[in-house]
Amino acid sequence: MSITEGVSGWRAWDAVTVEGVEFRLLGPVGVWHAGRRLGPATPQQRTVLAMLLLEPGRPVPVARLETALWGSEPPESARNAVQGHISRLRRLLTPFPEVTLTTSARGYCLTAGRDRVDLHRFRELVRDAAGAPDPARAAGVLRAALALWQGPPLADVAGRWLPDVVLPGLEEERLAALERRVALDLRQGRHQEVAAELTPLVGENPLRERLVSLLMTALLRGDHRTEALAVFRGVRRRFAEELGIEPGEELQRLHQAILAGRDEAPPPTPAPPSAGTPAVPRHLPPDTEPFTAREDELAALDRLTAPGPDRSPPPPCVVTGTGGVGKTTLAVHWAHRVRDRFPDGQLYVNLQGYGPTHAARSPAGAVRLFLDALQVPPELIPATLEAQAGLYRSLLAGRRMLILLDNAHDSDQVRPLLPSAPGCLALITSRAELTGLVAAEGARTLALGLFSPAESRELLTRRLGAAKVGAEPQAVDDIVARCAGLPLALSIVAARAHTRPAFPLHALITGLDEADGPDEPDGLDVFDGGDTGTNLRTVFSWSYRALSPEGARLFRLRGLLPAPELSVAAAASLAGIDVRQARRLLTELTRANLAAEPTPGRYGWHDLLRAYAEELTLLHDSATERREALHRLLDHYLHSAHLGDRLLDMLHRVPLNLPEPGPGVVVARITDRAQSLAWFAREHRTLPAAIRHAARAGLDAHAWQLACACWGFLSQEGRSDEQVAMYRIALESALRLDDPAAQAHVRVGLAQALIRLGQDATSGSHLRQARTLFRALGDQAGQGVCLTYLSVLEDRRGRYAEGLALSEEALRLHRSAGDRAGEGRALNNIGWFHARLGAYEAALNRCEQALLIHRELDDRPGESATLDSIGYIHHLLGQYEEAIAYYLRALSWRGGKRALGARTLQRLGEAQVAAGRVAEGRQTLGRALDLVAELAPGDADALRARIDGLGGNATP
Repeated sequence: MSITEGVSGWRAWDAVTVEGVEFRLLGPVGVWHAGRRLGPATPQQRTVLAMLLLEPGRPVPVARLETALWGSEPPESARNAVQGHISRLRRLLTPFPEVTLTTSARGYCLTAGRDRVDLHRFRELVRDAAGAPDPARAAGVLRAALALWQGPPLADVAGRWLPDVVLPGLEEERLAALERRVALDLRQGRHQEVAAELTPLVGENPLRERLVSLLMTALLRGDHRTEALAVFRGVRRRFAEELGIEPGEELQRLHQAILAGRDEAPPPTPAPPSAGTPAVPRHLPPDTEPFTAREDELAALDRLTAPGPDRSPPPPCVVTGTGGVGKTTLAVHWAHRVRDRFPDGQLYVNLQGYGPTHAARSPAGAVRLFLDALQVPPELIPATLEAQAGLYRSLLAGRRMLILLDNAHDSDQVRPLLPSAPGCLALITSRAELTGLVAAEGARTLALGLFSPAESRELLTRRLGAAKVGAEPQAVDDIVARCAGLPLALSIVAARAHTRPAFPLHALITGLDEADGPDEPDGLDVFDGGDTGTNLRTVFSWSYRALSPEGARLFRLRGLLPAPELSVAAAASLAGIDVRQARRLLTELTRANLAAEPTPGRYGWHDLLRAYAEELTLLHDSATERREALHRLLDHYLHSAHLGDRLLDMLHRVPLNLPEPGPGVVVARITDRAQSLAWFAREHRTLPAAIRHAARAGLDAHAWQLACACWGFLSQEGRSDEQVAMYRIALESALRLDDPAAQAHVRVGLAQALIRLGQDATSGSHLRQARTLFRALGDQAGQGVCLTYLSVLEDRRGRYAEGLALSEEALRLHRSAGDRAGEGRALNNIGWFHARLGAYEAALNRCEQALLIHRELDDRPGESATLDSIGYIHHLLGQYEEAIAYYLRALSWRGGKRALGARTLQRLGEAQVAAGRVAEGRQTLGRALDLVAELAPGDADALRARIDGLGGNATP
């Protein structure tokens, strides 16, 4: 690359040239030389090349190449096929000594200057534009950057991984750069050119508010005030019809300025890399404890995570070590120290890989936590883990973020959470060495050892002060020896001493020789490490014995539930005390370092402390007291969830006839839908643990009822994987109880989640068994619900007559039971199947009856589904404008029902095409494809082909 120097040392990129070989990703993928494309010859080879070029200089594991080519289930011949593609690429690159393609245990690595890859040149230009000395120069640099795009990027590769995971982020980068360049052009008075350029772009992206505001500004400054107002009216209508909301503050302010005759320029577009970022999360735990020693380890982390000489990103880094050695403390402290390297945010999750029951957080739960942190609306989150992981990685594309994965159990738990973006780093802590991650992903490891005696004394000095430590060297030596170099043990000792400042250290450790006497646990081996476990028990017992009797009891009872954290209300219920007393006792535990308050009102425990608490409660609390405490805690969750569930929209609600909560149970205060969603969002990590433990403890009624009380939240938030896991446990409990009603309701909830995940055969089996149970119980409404879901399966198979018969029978049952909501749903389904069979007059009649019932009950989901059906009927009748109107009304009521929204969007797009509004219809079909590709990838190819047939780009 030739670079001319500009003023003040700034690099002028107006005429960038590349000598020798170059690589292109921003258009057809290939190797170019002297203006001629040399290859690769096949889409598969282009996929391998693209994967290597996304991170030049960094090894790409074979497993990742297999995923890019074949998805999650590569054939047995995949590794040999990859080797063949690599061999052909080597031959293609042999004439160019400036490029090397090497093989190592970590994978394949293509080493080439980043200036030879158009994507990385584009990103460098965009970054340099931010430092340009004047707007004209910055606009010129951005124009040069955008000129590198030679059509849709990654246009001719094989497999869906690159288009689905990488492409959306690339397109976002292009649009963000374009918006910055257009804003600079406006500052230079190029109003007419900008208006001409943006008019078709806004047509393709009508809901991208930044583009709209720039177009309106260009029209206004070009003396086209009326056209600018017309643009706003059109966009406002689209927002109302498709999203049910008003445009954002920027557009509203600009509209008011135009009406008032003012020229109010839109605020400047944020500079990269944060442009277009959905959120900038700062989710690291607080770095509050005085950090001690570990300077060598911090320096090692700096080295292990430093970019390569050509700025290639580092592989994942794993910090390993025994429990209590300070892995999390080190990782969090280092992450805070380097957070400026990751300006687009830091994500954190405790994977809970080493709790006493090994109830580790699932990868699906962790990915969902990250999507929530990135503020992805629930309706845009796909159902499957693979699709969620793809969305997560696409959101990281082009950004620099730190991902801290704490307390991992194994490589499989971590792998779906690893970012693929070159600017992102995954830092992992684990007691295991994660050799699978090292082999497949090239991860680097840092083994964390015990504190030396000198480091142990340094920690005590920082916590207690040099005077106190220096006054009793023998006592300090004794403490250091007993804590065996474990920072967790030393911290607990220091916390205990800090709460008794008047006590000399030797008095605090008096009696420790008897700490493992007859009143301490014996024979319960949940600690790791032999002597380490003994030392930890000794130190834990020291702080535990200093607690008040009430605080000690709460600490012990906390061991009954293997959940990551508790609220104050849950702790009060567990102990059977009021909230004020619970808060006081939790504060006592926190001050003793036997608990932590990571967020206000939520209290967590190190897993070793929870294991110790479990040992103590088994030793000191009677079986009756433990069962009563667990019963109160589960009552808290069950009654709170049931209260919240009743405030959420539901197509089917399980009639839970719960007894009054027992004495000492504190029920959460939930009075509206927002509070309900907030409570479930806080507790959804604890609720699965509560259900599992209820089942293990023989409290089967709590297990199945609690799962059913979570149905509304799980369904509306699209947490299908979580719903399946919870309902399978609930079904086992219902079977043990020999409760037919419980079994029937649980099977329906399980089937509903399985339908969303595409497991039709299994869901149909559960629905048929549930129907048999409901029939034996004389529950006609329950039978009707089963028939409704079974009709959905018949519709998927194209068996419309069978689906109509099931829906007619469901209507009869719902009417006989006096179930108006069920009657409305059945009528809509009947209308739908009549339409599928060509009986349009009967279809409209039934759907209009359903619409009246839904409006009578204020059933918004039911009304939306019926409006969609009516739109479909008008479409079949050739009444396209009427169909469009009904589809738009249906979308305005969809809310979080993204699966239904995808189908309605697809039908809306077809109606628009049929009405002659082809460009608009193509855009709508593209939005539908975004959802279909996530929710039902098997259905996406046909829709892509349809869009291609209309002359558009089908890639979501």
